[in-house]
Amino acid sequence: MALDGCGQLCKCILILFNILFALVGFAMLGLGLWLRLSSQTRGFFNVDLNTQPFVIGVSVLIVLGAVILLVAVFGDYGACNENRTALGVFSCLLAILAGVEIGAGVLAYVRSDKVGQQLAEFYMTVYAQYVDKQDPSLTVTLSMFHNVLHCCGLIGALDLLVRKTCPDTSFLETLRLPACPTVIVNLFESKAPLVMGLFLGTAAMLIFALVCSTLLSKEIQRSQSSPPPYILLSSSTVLSHPNPNQDPVFTPLPVIPVADALSWPWCAAASS
Repeated sequence: MALDGCGQLCKCILILFNILFALVGFAMLGLGLWLRLSSQTRGFFNVDLNTQPFVIGVSVLIVLGAVILLVAVFGDYGACNENRTALGVFSCLLAILAGVEIGAGVLAYVRSDKVGQQLAEFYMTVYAQYVDKQDPSLTVTLSMFHNVLHCCGLIGALDLLVRKTCPDTSFLETLRLPACPTVIVNLFESKAPLVMGLFLGTAAMLIFALVCSTLLSKEIQRSQSSPPPYILLSSSTVLSHPNPNQDPVFTPLPVIPVADALSWPWCAAASS
């Protein structure tokens, strides 16, 4: 279909956006499945107490990754094939995701202290289960916490019960390692504006893609409803036939493009 410059630009933007969107959805889905099924992280789900927030978080990660992949498929199909139905589904799903992103960002900012406390409680539960069972998967779990947050146990570097899972640092740095629950709570309280900014920035990109999808859909509708650039040269042409008793034969109506018709000699003479 013949799209103007705005339509072509929106089409290219949507194709690139949905390729990146599909990569993000695939990464989220892969991370969620890895957290749920990997033997290194399966210890998260073997903890008996206070694991509900983490289980819900992993489940949301898997579902959200699958939904993002689905949205990207509709968006790329609608943009590449200029299909208004697929673009309509894409726009609806995109509007829902943008609303969820905004709500999640505001909620994460307002309840940042609660989220930090819940994650700190989850860490203490993993800590207690590790000390009680010495499960290898829980060892990996604690090592991830300690190395990412650069902390050690419940009392810092002097916590000998989990010392082998703490970061490998020099002697002086080891003495300065803080307790992990305190680090977790302080991290969420100090980084709450940044987290909200990430959510709102993602929502802004989704809204921009939604605007492009709406403009492209309107351009497709306009190109479908506009008349084709052809003109009719004559109403009919009757061929002479040697037999006067036979019905005349009508040839098909000659139809040529406007640009070609205007270049013919009689059109040029008439215009002069």
